[in-house]
Amino acid sequence: MRLLAACTALAAVTALTGCSQSADPAGGSRKVTLWLMKGSASEDFIGKFTAAFEKEHPGIDLNVRIQEWTGIGDKVNAVLDGTGKESADVIEVGNTQVAKYIETGGLEELTLEGLRTWGSKDWLKGLAEPATIDGALYGVPWYAANRVVIYHKDLFASAGIKTPPKNRQEWIQATQKLDKGDQQGIYLAGQNWYVLAGFVWDEGGELAVETGGRWVGALDDDKALAGMDFYKQLQALGDGPRGADEETPPQSQVFARGGVAQIIAPPGQAAEIEAANPALKGKLGFFPIPGKTSDKPGAVFTGGSDLIIPARTGQRKAAVDVITALVSEEWQTELARTMSYVPNKTTLAHVVEGNEGAANMAPGAAQGRATPTSALWAEVEAKNPIKPYMTAVLTGRDPRQAAKAASEQIGKILSSDR
Repeated sequence: MRLLAACTALAAVTALTGCSQSADPAGGSRKVTLWLMKGSASEDFIGKFTAAFEKEHPGIDLNVRIQEWTGIGDKVNAVLDGTGKESADVIEVGNTQVAKYIETGGLEELTLEGLRTWGSKDWLKGLAEPATIDGALYGVPWYAANRVVIYHKDLFASAGIKTPPKNRQEWIQATQKLDKGDQQGIYLAGQNWYVLAGFVWDEGGELAVETGGRWVGALDDDKALAGMDFYKQLQALGDGPRGADEETPPQSQVFARGGVAQIIAPPGQAAEIEAANPALKGKLGFFPIPGKTSDKPGAVFTGGSDLIIPARTGQRKAAVDVITALVSEEWQTELARTMSYVPNKTTLAHVVEGNEGAANMAPGAAQGRATPTSALWAEVEAKNPIKPYMTAVLTGRDPRQAAKAASEQIGKILSSDR
């Protein structure tokens, strides 16, 4: 971190003067390489963007390389430390991955561009916070996706529910009406910790906190326990397995059988449901996860991607230009409408108004959060003591004791040496 801070002044001078190692001494075109993750953007979007960017930036050959998520961490690290066979000038990374790349010291700082050019004050917090350390920006929000409630319109109508609930109390009451006989009011697996995180944040709690330079788990805090208590109330209004997550079995497949009124999922799962049961086409609706009060939706875990520039790039100015284009209103609108994403700014939420799924993501995204910014959080997710904690509470264990045990495990992981 001290090394990164020391480089800030140099990065600022480079940004202000526009200097970079971007000139081709032979006077020909310069290749700028952009790594995008598989599935993040359609071929049509990539083709249009590449053509438009090269037209607006004569002399630049934009080389877009598609990468697989599996094993991407090692590939990015190899670019950052210069040990890889491949290089890149701009790289798309998951928003929760940025902290571990910042730790390597191999990223360009982009604070000035964020403030001066990219309108960082309007960025979604769930994308911007993980990319910022001690006020310095190293990752640029690109797009977001988060969970909403997908519901069966016919089942809601049969239960006399005319409008989606706006707050937790209305949500519980509606779900109680829907939970009858063989019909489940909601299918919520016991270990869907992303959903739990939102409830914890709504209560003012945290998964983990940094204190005195050390990370500690915070699930045993009263506010976090209140979030778990609400999860337990909701989960009981269906037959979701208490000892498994939302992919065991895939919740979209369970919903497709027709006896489930609601699930909490990214809107894209509606397509999976309809593919499994075409009879449900046109019968699925969406609403934001309700908050504690009707004036704002519930907090959600914000997934999505940020854009980073390796410090080893010889094309800093051109790399900044690529990001400037990708986060412009024109291309944010194109990406959001093409891929049903939430744009990177709260001020652009209106561009998805015609897409029901994305439009219902946008209010939640404005309340969105990301996981703790520790570089070791990925290891917490890999070992994931949160899941067995949730099962313990749902099966009758003392919540505070179970939460304390999970918090201690989280703290050990986050304070461990690599």
